Amino acid sequence: MKNTKLRKTLVAVVIITSVMITLVLSQETFIEYKSAEETVPITVYKSPTCKCCNKWVQHLEDNGFNVNTVNKNDMKSIKSEEGVPRQLASCHTAVVGNYVIEGHVPAIDIKRLLKEKPAIAGLTVPGMPMGSPGMEGARKDPYNVLTFTKDGDSTVFSQY
Repeated sequence: MKNTKLRKTLVAVVIITSVMITLVLSQETFIEYKSAEETVPITVYKSPTCKCCNKWVQHLEDNGFNVNTVNKNDMKSIKSEEGVPRQLASCHTAVVGNYVIEGHVPAIDIKRLLKEKPAIAGLTVPGMPMGSPGMEGARKDPYNVLTFTKDGDSTVFSQY
């Protein structure tokens, strides 16, 4: 009888300890990801007069990014330096980590990119589709967020 009670107590202690360790480890992982997300610097190159670029910068800040904004009159040179294919260009270009972000890419896709770390050059939303972050208005056009490589290949990353 004494051994059965002792065994039940030990089993209960092992189960409770396992659950607590799992909770602590998952909490630490969440805290590390949240902290990293909040401190990720992103540099946005934009025209000094572009209102939609300012709205996109605000979208990033609202979603926990630490934004360094650089106003440039010659955006073509930045796009060329960063390897943005001409057919995938938009109005502003950003750099976060080792990735290039071109155009009105939603913050959630940038966070996914940083979490998954695919072997690509960056993400782009070509053009300036209505309804994308920074281009909000009465109309919402469907658009794709594309990956692109240094070779100019692209694939769909997400659809809106």
